Amino acid sequence: MQIIFCTQRNEYDFKNSTFSFYNHLHYKSNDMQAVNKNQLFVASCLALLVTSLSFGIRAGLLDTWKHDYQLTQEQVGIITSTAFWGFPLAIIIGGMVVDVIGMKKLLVGAGIFHLLGIILTITATGFWSFFISTLLIGLGNGTVEAACNPLVASLYPNNKTTKLNHFHLWFPGGIVIGTLIVRFIGQHVPGTSYLSNWQFLVGLMLIPTILYLYFFGKLKFPVTERVSSGVSSAEMYKSLLNPLFILMIILMFGTAITELFTGQWIDVLLKNVTENAILLLTIETGVMVLGRAFAGPVVHRLSPTGVLLLSAIFAALGLYLLGHTTGNMLFVGALVFGIGVCYFWPTMLGFVSENLPKTGAVGMNLLGGAGMFAVSIYMIFMGGYYDKLLAAKLPAGATLAEYSAPTATPEMASALNEAKKAAGPEIINVTLIIPIILTVVFLALYFYMRNRKKPVLQAAGL
Repeated sequence: MQIIFCTQRNEYDFKNSTFSFYNHLHYKSNDMQAVNKNQLFVASCLALLVTSLSFGIRAGLLDTWKHDYQLTQEQVGIITSTAFWGFPLAIIIGGMVVDVIGMKKLLVGAGIFHLLGIILTITATGFWSFFISTLLIGLGNGTVEAACNPLVASLYPNNKTTKLNHFHLWFPGGIVIGTLIVRFIGQHVPGTSYLSNWQFLVGLMLIPTILYLYFFGKLKFPVTERVSSGVSSAEMYKSLLNPLFILMIILMFGTAITELFTGQWIDVLLKNVTENAILLLTIETGVMVLGRAFAGPVVHRLSPTGVLLLSAIFAALGLYLLGHTTGNMLFVGALVFGIGVCYFWPTMLGFVSENLPKTGAVGMNLLGGAGMFAVSIYMIFMGGYYDKLLAAKLPAGATLAEYSAPTATPEMASALNEAKKAAGPEIINVTLIIPIILTVVFLALYFYMRNRKKPVLQAAGL
């Protein structure tokens, strides 16, 4: 054990890995061969696909729900934000218990949340129905991440950032599938119209949900990396007070809002600027799929902090184009923005897992939960702010409810559309401030990490 400990410390101190040599020996002694890495990884991707489909399909249906159920934009913001604060609730609690109850039980629970949420969404009748069903889906989404992030890190201890990027490519991948379903398949369901068949579209999410429940039910799981490494719970919670970890939590607020708020609201914000607003989301997320698929060479060449710095720069440029251009340039903006946010989420998780390994599953999940919580608060705030912008741009004395009602005259509808054309880009321009701030902080973090590693590399003769 002394030899193992010394080798572990040397590898950790000089190469900044996460107890990989110790994990290798530990897994062998615990019959790691019985764990099918590939099948577990595929099942994890299916579970994340359900999470992303819920985002992609919902992003294309927000205006439909608003129209059919006479919801205000603030109510729509509350409904969508529910998934985002249901997510952190589940991921934080899940991160605290995953080492105790195991990843398998958590993922079965995620499947139950997803099944209930999807069924209740299909049968929804108004604001509160959507609120509760979206909360259940959010709990399912958070539980998936609470189990699958540490699962991927445990399966691939020597290649965590790259494999987390490969795993998380199914988030934008599912959004691409979801938006294409809404845009194309949704218009060709026999006997229905584009605005009335949304229950069928939501019901499609039942297929991958049932599949991942089946696979996880029959597969054997490893223990989490923190447990296999022998790090105590007390040591793990103490590591959460590390100033670098606290900084990453704060930065996660900004990266998550930049990526997820824009992606979820892009159809609402730019629908009156372009006829193909939902395709902007498809382009953005399509770029993210490709980028995460080829994350290995990018991460190894630039380092996680270098990737995060460039991501912030491209995200800011993309938002600027989305908020200041029209026509075909909007698609250029979506392309640039997709490049920017592509690596944000998985690289933030990978950075913490590689540089702060003692924080374990709780650290990774607390980071993800913080990001989603920030998005939920931002969505509620922006929902109300968007309604105020619309009201301010209508004729004097006009009310938003009056101009949004089914009885509104063509002149009133035209005035409301013009107000939306102006208000949407204004919301994007406010959000632009966030990646600009991130760029400055990630630049400082890049030099800090590079300078911190120099003495270690010199001592190792590298």
